[in-house]
Amino acid sequence: MTTIYKGETAISSSATWKFIIPSLIGALLFLVPVKYDGQVTIGVGILASYLQTTFGEWIPAFILLLLGFSAFATIAATALKPTFVRDSTFLRSIFITGPFGLIVRVVGFAVGIMAFYEIGPEAISSRNTGGVVLYDLAPVLLTWFLFAGILLPLLVEFGLMEFVGALVNRVMRPVFTLPGRSAVDCMASWMGAAPVGVLVTMKQYDEGYYTKREASVIATTFSIASVAFSLVVANVVGIGHLFLPFYIAVSVACVVAAIIMPRIPPLSRKEDTYYEPVGKQIDDNIPEGVSLVKWGFDEARRKANQVSSAKHLAKSGAETVLDIWLGLIPLVMALGTLALILAEYTPLFKIISYPLIPVLTLLGLPEAAEAAPTILVGFADMFLPAVLGSGLESDLTKFVVAGVSLTQLIYMSEIGILILRSNIPVNFMELVIIFVLRTIITLPIIVLFAHLFVS
Repeated sequence: MTTIYKGETAISSSATWKFIIPSLIGALLFLVPVKYDGQVTIGVGILASYLQTTFGEWIPAFILLLLGFSAFATIAATALKPTFVRDSTFLRSIFITGPFGLIVRVVGFAVGIMAFYEIGPEAISSRNTGGVVLYDLAPVLLTWFLFAGILLPLLVEFGLMEFVGALVNRVMRPVFTLPGRSAVDCMASWMGAAPVGVLVTMKQYDEGYYTKREASVIATTFSIASVAFSLVVANVVGIGHLFLPFYIAVSVACVVAAIIMPRIPPLSRKEDTYYEPVGKQIDDNIPEGVSLVKWGFDEARRKANQVSSAKHLAKSGAETVLDIWLGLIPLVMALGTLALILAEYTPLFKIISYPLIPVLTLLGLPEAAEAAPTILVGFADMFLPAVLGSGLESDLTKFVVAGVSLTQLIYMSEIGILILRSNIPVNFMELVIIFVLRTIITLPIIVLFAHLFVS
């Protein structure tokens, strides 16, 4: 039995199970929250946590080996351009880089050595700078992307996004100016980790399912902090007893920002055109007389029917993992450390926060002068505001500092670098502007909730 619309390719009856089984597994792994080891996470998070727990003491050394291999292989490939690299699109994209990419990988390896052996300038080798990246950030990226990269096809290749997209498109378009399938990106980061949501967006953009504007909006607006990470931040800053109102405040602020941000520059000025090498690969037009459920179900089966062999999917997943390991981790090591050095060893964030002090005072926050730098330091790393904010006395101010840090989203040590390295058309200055705009939009909302729930 087959189903055909508009004279297009028939959908075989076997495509139903080809859609349902992998998509169900993908949803269970990426979208369904589960409680593990006292924290709310997702299936992929459990796998990543298990790997970190089992091999935790060896992971930094393994990362150092990756950094070294990436640096030396890039030097050799860029200088010699051997035939086997030039003839492989994948190897060429990873190892033949421009001067900036080459320098970043060498610097990343050097920073890794200093942090691992605790040698060299303290500003680089300190546990609060290079050590944070090597021992805290990089292991999370390594383990999460290992499983996310390999298992992501279950979420995006077998029709789940087509099915969900058809069901919620009429809500997502008018409210967020986005296609319905973007709801899956949001859920992936909300239940798991923001980088996973960005990874989904990158893949969907590269394959022609999002326009430049849509991908830019989703990557900078929908990659919200996960429930698990939000709980960690609340406990670190010292307001764990207020977590429920705290997370409600963060969620409301993120929704408001998600409604406003796509409608103002720089995101509103992005072109609604698709990634040129692939073009548009999606049809949102639902035929008259066809229900949303039926259309979504048939589109999902059509997508599942196009899936090639398991070998091809495994190869694609492995390439995604290697691209992240050899390309992104050195970038995070170099630029993430630089961002933390600026935060820890320079007065930069304190100086630029001076105009914020009277604003916080006007909003009725105690310790406004101490809180102002912690709000802006989130641009370097999302966890820094919680660490610095834990030294504050006022629960009201702690609530605001931690809440705003989770709504700003654009932190350079991870998400920012991931976006800049992708094909999504957002540059560094635009990330700065988006960070500032999100702070302006969400700060009053978080303050309102703080005054309502913190006595």
